[in-house]
Formats: sequence, structure tokens, C-alpha cells
Amino acid sequence: QVQLVESGGGLVQAGGSLRLSCAASGRTFSSYAVGWFRQAPGKEREFVAVINRSGSSTYSRTYYADSVKGRFTIPRDNAKSTVYLQMNSLKPEDTAVYYCATGGYSGTPEEYDYWGQGTQVTVSS
Repeated sequence: QVQLVESGGGLVQAGGSLRLSCAASGRTFSSYAVGWFRQAPGKEREFVAVINRSGSSTYSRTYYADSVKGRFTIPRDNAKSTVYLQMNSLKPEDTAVYYCATGGYSGTPEEYDYWGQGTQVTVSS
């Protein structure tokens, strides 16, 4: 089974940037798409972004939630079995615990089989 560990969260001022990392173990990681989700206090977990399986930059496909489109990107480093969430132009409403997940592809959390522990992102105004 795949194990995922997120890191890179922290406190940043509005307009700043952060890069989250999702490190995976197991060779099966390359066979799965990786999604990013976030959950703010009192709210449901929501889709942020997803990238198709690792292994090819030429055929990479990404999809972003409207709320982050144009601000977030998902770089990957296949050699390190790591997918990133590059967050730019951060807004206070981006404050949430961010999770990476795999074993699915859509924006529906229930379709993903493996989840990291989450990392807190706090954006101050």
C-alpha cells in the first residue's frame, strides 16, 4: 500500500507563497494520480487540484478548482516520488489543513484510497 506524507505548511501573509510536498512510498505511486484537498474548520473537505500519474512531463494533465486556478500549480519530481503543491498569491480563505491523496483521480474525496496526515496552511491578512 502507498504511504503519503505531507510537509511544507506554515504561516504566510496574504500574497505570499508556499510549496507543499507530498512524499510517497512504494512503486505503485507512479501508477496513481495525486490529488490535493483541503479542509477548513467547520467545513467539508474540498478538492483543490489533481495531477495524473507520474512518469511523463509531456503527458502530464492537471485540473484545478476554480478557487485556486491561476494561483496554484502541481509540480512533480518522479525521482523523489514527490508531488508538490505550489501556492502563490495566497489569500486568507486558503487557510486550511491540506491533504494529498492517491488511488483516485476525480475531485471526489471518497474515490481516493490513500491519504496523508495533512499539513496546516495559515494565511494572515
